[in-house]
Amino acid sequence: MEAVKNYDVHIDSKKRVTLRGAKYQYYNVREYDNGCIMLEPRELAIPKEISSRTLSSIDQAIRNFKLGQVSAPVDLFDF
Repeated sequence: MEAVKNYDVHIDSKKRVTLRGAKYQYYNVREYDNGCIMLEPRELAIPKEISSRTLSSIDQAIRNFKLGQVSAPVDLFDF
């Protein structure tokens, strides 16, 4: 397999490397003992639907709220 791009980079003071003209926003990184680093592009996908388990949890939370079974108020003053 032939390289599409070939360039040298350096690690900055925060141990970061910049990829020039990267096609993807997210990459999976694998670092090997011999110093090789492999980057595989990752695309985050939006789920097509909410799971039935999540929907039943939401329904239960609404039932509890309507019955008045709620926790004590949360103090967010410190935030």
